[in-house]
Amino acid sequence: MDEIAKKRSLDDHEEEETLWEGGYSPKAMIGSWVGLAILSVVILVAAGLIEQFTFGIALIVIAVLWIMVGLNYAAKRLGVQYELTSQRFIHKTGILTRRTDRIEVIDISDVSYKQGPIQRMFKVGSISIISTDKSDPELDMFGINNVSEVAGLIDDIRRAERRRRSIHIEQN
Repeated sequence: MDEIAKKRSLDDHEEEETLWEGGYSPKAMIGSWVGLAILSVVILVAAGLIEQFTFGIALIVIAVLWIMVGLNYAAKRLGVQYELTSQRFIHKTGILTRRTDRIEVIDISDVSYKQGPIQRMFKVGSISIISTDKSDPELDMFGINNVSEVAGLIDDIRRAERRRRSIHIEQN
């Protein structure tokens, strides 16, 4: 009887489907790239106006700044990946060593997003997920493309899973 009950519970398992995959969007860095370009021009102008600050030093400073911002972008772009399925939210971090954590969709209690003015123009932003997950009760996702649609999808899946399992919990 136990074998039959175990087999029946396995047969009732709903297929898990990937609904969204993403990571840090290149559009999230547009403000940084524009700011860095303006700063580079200011540094070059300062090199022309200040005798002790030569063009050689200015070019070295500019190169170092561009390399630092480029490495920051690479770390964000390559080091974070997200996947939303019909049952779980999976986030992976790290480049050399990888950490993978899963949040059950039903454990998500709140989803919100925010955008700055430049981010709104390019439809990118940050999403905050509050959950009852022990390892990551609050997860912040930065540089998400189509942020309002993704946040809405996460919230819709959360609500659908709660309805499917007949759990109606409203928190104040």
